[in-house]
Amino acid sequence: MADEFRFPVEATHVLFFRRAVGYADAETSSAVPPTFPIAAAQFDPAYPLRPKPGEKWFGSGKEASGGASPRVAEGPPPLHAEQHFEYHRPIRIGETLTVTSEPGKTWEREGRAGTLKFAERITRYRDEDGADVVTGRSVSVQVFPKEAP
Repeated sequence: MADEFRFPVEATHVLFFRRAVGYADAETSSAVPPTFPIAAAQFDPAYPLRPKPGEKWFGSGKEASGGASPRVAEGPPPLHAEQHFEYHRPIRIGETLTVTSEPGKTWEREGRAGTLKFAERITRYRDEDGADVVTGRSVSVQVFPKEAP
């Protein structure tokens, strides 16, 4: 994720998001759904799953259709485990939010399959005046299998 980027909240984008997540009133309501901040990733120039002109794209199928996986990290690939949004006020169509992200806490737990390593990421969505609108918290987990006896 880029250090900071701008996220325009456009009516058509909200409409398409409402359709995609199955809102029955998608055509008649302009309310911004509570999970809409996740769509900001499409405006992040560093978002690894966004296709870029002139570059091979990893793709979204079972097998990569282009370049290498952008999710290669040290150890096994991380899995998205949790997503939380704390609203400080409603998002308004027509505003542009500034999005910043930073690492949060990390922790480990032992499970039946092995060691689970968790990592938190905090994303802040602020309005033109710098006031917090939404704070997002995502948690990823990596599973490090137990050694075979």
